[in-house]
Amino acid sequence: MEAIDDSRIARSRLTGRRTALVLAALAGLLLLAAAAGVVLGSERVAAAEIWAGVWAHLTGAASPLGREQEVIIFGLRLPRVALAAGVGAALAMAGAAFQALLRNPLADPYILGVSSGAALGSILGLMFAGQIPLSRPLCGFAGAAAATLVVYGLGRGEDDPARLVLAGVIVTTFLSSVIALLTALADDIRLRNVTIWLLGDLSSGTASGLAFIAAAVAAGAAVLLAQARALNLMMVGERDAFALGVETARVRWVVFVTAALLTGAAVSAGGAIGYVGLVVPHLARLLGGADNRLVIPASALGGALLVLVADTAARTVLAPRELPTGALTALIGAPVFIGLLVGRKRSAVS
Repeated sequence: MEAIDDSRIARSRLTGRRTALVLAALAGLLLLAAAAGVVLGSERVAAAEIWAGVWAHLTGAASPLGREQEVIIFGLRLPRVALAAGVGAALAMAGAAFQALLRNPLADPYILGVSSGAALGSILGLMFAGQIPLSRPLCGFAGAAAATLVVYGLGRGEDDPARLVLAGVIVTTFLSSVIALLTALADDIRLRNVTIWLLGDLSSGTASGLAFIAAAVAAGAAVLLAQARALNLMMVGERDAFALGVETARVRWVVFVTAALLTGAAVSAGGAIGYVGLVVPHLARLLGGADNRLVIPASALGGALLVLVADTAARTVLAPRELPTGALTALIGAPVFIGLLVGRKRSAVS
């Protein structure tokens, strides 16, 4: 697949109508998926009773739900739906930012080593500080930050994004070996917890973890949208962007760190869920063009939608057994990405 061609930005200017249509369509699909996620589950609760219970909570009226149903809906399903949406939004925005910054359509948090750093930090928190509140999110956050600093330090080069990708591959290989060593040394209980978490697991989310990912998504979206215009210019070339007045070094650092910390928050909250940051930004560009003022929010909504659909399927297809969410995102994402590759190749030939 060739590098991102941002001459499309010049040929197809972003309009308010197109932005509104794309974002409204994605938001509508996300609301439908969230409603399905609340209604569907191994324990059947009538949809009318669920919405009456939600309305009762909002207005302070008496709820028609029993105590057990209240726990299922408000203690389990709603927080999990929100967590899935937050994790998906964070991963997709991080992928969109990395692809724009590095001008490489194959760049994503996993290739750049950021996810491996977050995974290692989260595993250390899970194994050695599991009883401490927020230990896993904070350790994952620290791991992502450390991996970011190492990758950025090794790969920093003048207008040479390939160096960052190569540095990320090296760091990923090293950190994956460390993770394999830790799992080999873990006892049976810890090994099972780590293995499930590495496959992508949203079942162990907490209120504090949900608040953490919500804050990370809000802050990350604000920062990336503020840098969207600069990213549009840098995708053409950093030298050209610098000549046009963009502080390329500052933008590169801000975007890289923001995307890395979004990844750390997502991985620490939901485990290693793959393909979201790789596939969703491509689909966002197909829907609305390559302008990052639309790609970033569209990726956030699309990533939330993908992870939410995958997680709902993971806990309902074989209920009461639960499948790894990360495995289902791979089953969905890999064929979609192959289709994008084939379609791009055919269009290039024709």
